Order: sequence, then structure tokens, then C-alpha cells
Amino acid sequence: MAEAEGPRGRVLIIAGSDSGGGAGIQADIKAVTMMGGFAMTAVTAITVQNTLGVQGVWPVPVGAVTDQMKAVLSDIGADTIKTGMLGTAPLVEAVAETLAEHAFGMARVIDPVMISTSGHRLVDEKAVGAIRSELVPRARLVTPNAPEAEVLTGKAVETLDGQRRAAERLLELGAHGALVKGGHLQGAVIHDVLQTTTGEWIFEGPRIDTKATHGTGCTLASAIAALLAQGVSLPDAIERAREYLTGAIRNAQGFGKGHPPVNHGWTLKADE
Repeated sequence: MAEAEGPRGRVLIIAGSDSGGGAGIQADIKAVTMMGGFAMTAVTAITVQNTLGVQGVWPVPVGAVTDQMKAVLSDIGADTIKTGMLGTAPLVEAVAETLAEHAFGMARVIDPVMISTSGHRLVDEKAVGAIRSELVPRARLVTPNAPEAEVLTGKAVETLDGQRRAAERLLELGAHGALVKGGHLQGAVIHDVLQTTTGEWIFEGPRIDTKATHGTGCTLASAIAALLAQGVSLPDAIERAREYLTGAIRNAQGFGKGHPPVNHGWTLKADE
């Protein structure tokens, strides 16, 4: 019998495309690569967007999404699955079914992308329910921001205590870990609350005065997924991913007329 294969850094990303390159699958690929992982994709939608907002969404047929997943998993395999924008309940259900059949037991990082930075709604109500019932259970980590956590849990997320209550609820729904992010809350210090079945961690850092926030959620979740895929523990993966994202925000290049994207490649110049 062949020996079990150790973590190799392979991340299958199931998410939508961002034509502006700052969020979505483009951000996912960049973040996974910069964290030393190998990114693979199943594109769920083509969005027409830039730093000013989303002008249109063109869904990819459900069968095309699941076929992409099966093609990758049957050949290259994966160490971690990362989901992003899944716009409809039928797509969420098909993705969940495909993962159950072809990636059972594989670590999943579920980023419940629901609303764009510009306020554009990216999923319908039935999709929210499907994410709650089909993807949150058994997730290694769910990474909602405060508004997304409120939608998923029904808990008010306006304070640190609210973040903790929402994280607890996500564990009750079946997640193995929940990272409720605090960037949308008021205050000079941002707190991110991680709760797992074994404990709680609170990460904090100063709020950066910038408009360069496009793609921050996608970037953080994908960086975490890449590190988990290489065998890093969950708390350490989150800490390292947050440090990477902080540098990407601080070194943003100011592209566009709206919310500029973060600079995913900032560590390359830092190493020079």
C-alpha cells in the first residue's frame, strides 16, 4: 500500500472572475501563489466590474462549474478547497454534492461572498440558505465579514461580543472553525474572532486609513487556504495571512477611481 501523501499546497478555488483583477478568482490565484501554494480554479461567474463597482454578472452553467471541479480533482487533486462567489442555490447545492463525492474529508475554507465592496448583492436569498445548510456544516473554516455573519446567523454583529456570538452560532451550524472579521465595525483597532471546536483566538491590528480595500476578503481567505494546504495550523495560518494582507493594503498602488485593489505582489519588492 502506498504511503499517505502529505500536504502539497494545492488549492482548488471555486469562485467568480473579477475583470478588474482585484477580487474574485484573480485575487485568489495571486494570494495562493504568493503564499507558496498552487492555485486551481472552477469559475462560477464572469463579472463585469472595476474599482467603481459591479456592472454585470454572467453566471457559468452549473454543469460547467462541476465539470471543472471533477477534472481538477480526478487528476491533480487538492489539499484545500476554497469557495467564493456562488450566486444561486442550485449552484451551491451542486458544488456541495460534487465535493461530497470527489473531495470528501478535504479541508474547506468557505468565504460566503454575498455583497461586493460597492454594495452590489452577489447572491440571492435561496443561495444564502443553501450556503448555511450545505457548505457551513463540516467547513474547516468559514470567513464572513460582519454583515455576512449577521445574514448567516441572525445575530447582530456590531461589537466584539457580537462577533463572538456569531462565531458560536456558525459552530452550532456545523462549522469546525469560524473567523468573524471586524473590518466593517467602528473603531481604531480591528478585531477578527476565530472560534473552533477546541478554543478561541482574537486577532487585532490597527485600522489603516485607506480606500484600497477591494479584494481584501478574497485575499485573506485564499491566503489562509494556501497555508492550510501546506500543513500550517489554523491559528498560525490566519496570523500569517493577516500579516500578508496588511502589507498588501499598505502597499496598494492606487489603481482605479474607486476602491483600489490591494497589492498582492508586495512581498516581491519587499524581498529585493
